[in-house]
Amino acid sequence: MEAAADFLKLIQKNKRGRFKIYIGMSAGVGKTYRMLQEAHVLLRNGIDVRIGYIETHYRAETHALLDGLPEIPRRRLFYKGKELEEMDTDAIISLRPEVVLVDELAHTNIEGSRNQKRWQDVREILDAGINVISAVNIQHIESLHEDIRIITGVNVTERIPDSIIKEADEVVNIDLPSDELITRLKEGKIYKSDKIQSALTHFFKHDHILQLRELALKEVASAVERKVEAEVVKLPLQQERFMACISSNEKTSKTVIRKTARLANYYHSKWYVLYVETPSESADKIRLDKQRYLIHNFQLATELGAEIIKIKADRIAAAIVEQAEERKITTICIGKPHLSLMQVIAATNIFSNLLKKLSDSQIDLVILS
Repeated sequence: MEAAADFLKLIQKNKRGRFKIYIGMSAGVGKTYRMLQEAHVLLRNGIDVRIGYIETHYRAETHALLDGLPEIPRRRLFYKGKELEEMDTDAIISLRPEVVLVDELAHTNIEGSRNQKRWQDVREILDAGINVISAVNIQHIESLHEDIRIITGVNVTERIPDSIIKEADEVVNIDLPSDELITRLKEGKIYKSDKIQSALTHFFKHDHILQLRELALKEVASAVERKVEAEVVKLPLQQERFMACISSNEKTSKTVIRKTARLANYYHSKWYVLYVETPSESADKIRLDKQRYLIHNFQLATELGAEIIKIKADRIAAAIVEQAEERKITTICIGKPHLSLMQVIAATNIFSNLLKKLSDSQIDLVILS
């Protein structure tokens, strides 16, 4: 039965469209420009390529590349008294071009649309057997959200799950030196004049660009490693399995989830999120706000590809080790405690018990700050 299931997955994969993503460190590096250039090459070679949705942001050199490329008309709808446009997913699937260009992958669709997010539209298009070329900036990747906020001071609200990057058959980095990018911004080639100063203090500071550039390069390198591992050679290495241990603390748990997701993504491994419900946080005792935090964090972990484990136990350390051994976990990830003196004394006991129990095993313990 397992062989039959594997064969079914192979059939489904072959029926699915191929997916290429251009990724960049920020707006203005040339992702859309490169997509349109590629579309012209495909068109000259007899490929039925069409524009599903392209956003040129009125950049003259990019806008000029629209000439000669067939475009699938956008859907027009009214929202809060304004006429707005969205990509017409139904029309794309109905027309079935060989390749469709879909820009702004992290875009949130207008309320009442078929899907909440554009990346969900892209999944449907791919499932219909249509090849997709898309683009996204590094700041929109969910597991990097906290890193981006620390680097730029900006809370990016439109994000895509890391699984979307994993699904791509090809991930291409579009790079540009920081000086050139800042010059393009100042010349008004990226944003209109009223947005330039704000951009210079957030995403377009020299040191910020370098850090964002590093994140983009790492993301693409990870995608290449996954492709090599899947298509070239299977290395006889131990399969890593990560388990993030979270509490009802919203901020610490969110950090642990995102950082564990990055580790699992780097090692292309399965990972879990464990929450141990103690008697003091049973359903009838836990505060409503903490309950909401837990639900939101479970949702975040699921979006990032984790399997959720929720158990009831009195002894937290013993429960963690038991779950880790049962699931053949190689690395346990916990958050750095931000506690009062009394909480430190209580937590130290849990921590020392955990270390004691792990000392006789091959499981690593990582403390994430």
